[in-house]
Amino acid sequence: MIQLTKRQARQFLLLKHGLLGEYKFSGKQGVLDFARQASCIQYDPIDVCGKNAELVLQSRIKGFTKEMLAELLYENRSLVDYPDKNLSIIPVEDWPYFERFRQAARLHGARYPEMEALTAQVRAHIQNYGALSSNDLKLEGDFSWQSAIHWSSGNNTTRSVLEQMYSTGELIIHHKKGTRKYYDIAKKYIQPNLLNASEPLEDELEHYKWRVLRRIGSVGLLWNRASDAWMNIWGLKTAQRNEVFRQLLQEERIVAVVVEQIKDMLYCLTEDLLLIEDVLQDHEPKLRCELIAPLDNFIWDRRLINELFGFDYTWEIYTPAIKRKYGYYVLPLLYGESFIGRAEIIVERKTGTLVVKNIWYENGVKQTTQLRTALNNCIQRFAIFNGCETISAEI
Repeated sequence: MIQLTKRQARQFLLLKHGLLGEYKFSGKQGVLDFARQASCIQYDPIDVCGKNAELVLQSRIKGFTKEMLAELLYENRSLVDYPDKNLSIIPVEDWPYFERFRQAARLHGARYPEMEALTAQVRAHIQNYGALSSNDLKLEGDFSWQSAIHWSSGNNTTRSVLEQMYSTGELIIHHKKGTRKYYDIAKKYIQPNLLNASEPLEDELEHYKWRVLRRIGSVGLLWNRASDAWMNIWGLKTAQRNEVFRQLLQEERIVAVVVEQIKDMLYCLTEDLLLIEDVLQDHEPKLRCELIAPLDNFIWDRRLINELFGFDYTWEIYTPAIKRKYGYYVLPLLYGESFIGRAEIIVERKTGTLVVKNIWYENGVKQTTQLRTALNNCIQRFAIFNGCETISAEI
């Protein structure tokens, strides 16, 4: 059992994520390294100042560009779009571990007898014309479909068939244009040893253990309690989760961590003990200022972030405008070891302008010269990341 102060726990999390001190990850290889460390990065198509996955990466990867992620997904195929924690980006080598998802989708498809003939039409169209989106082919049909493995649903026949074939693993996302997804046959792009692999962990409890380990590693520290960090791990109820934690502790794959003033036990991966030892040396890492994605792995458990950092964050994108406290698309603002506030930033693409609409500082934050310099550097990097030549501040 490890004992940490709150500050040490904060430092551990920030260093684990490469958000404190010198950049831990750099360039295209850094994107791949972080994706493998994180196991999955949530995908969200909304693009106000970068899509969620891009925002996650820009805060950690030195020299990150959006093209790096696109290349790893759609040229190198080292990463792949597939449901994990909701729609996600995962390392392609993890593909076999989600065979149970695909099998569930195949069984689910039997509920729609229209599917068999319609999927044959999609295969023929791709064979003749290549990757397609739901706009490229009009399938005749009239049925309401819902995915077995993620939130997609609707009565657009073509989109439903494509999503079903994507869910079963027959299709993958070939590329995206804005929010539109283009699909192609998976076997063209995923190596046979991965594509055709059987489920590596047929035992359900072993699968849960694998999923929980990934989520703990993705966040850094987690507790054995209800959390958004466990989202989309089917069937993981309290009893199963308790048994998973018991076995992982017994197998010494995770370590219990006691943090001052926090009632619940936290847990980290055993492989992260070296990083904790480094934190205990009481270094003073270089301070950085970063904008954090709304669905960032680091803040998956908002209650934990509130207890450790004293920062209460709600993504208000789905909150009615009249009830919003801040704004539609507001990003947490990190400086050094603290969340110092939140910022509403939009990109005006026609003019190539990054517009800083508002910054709300947390109570007690002193806007020192050092902080303002770090914030200005952060905003300038953010403008470059978004391809903006000018910055406009409305504050």
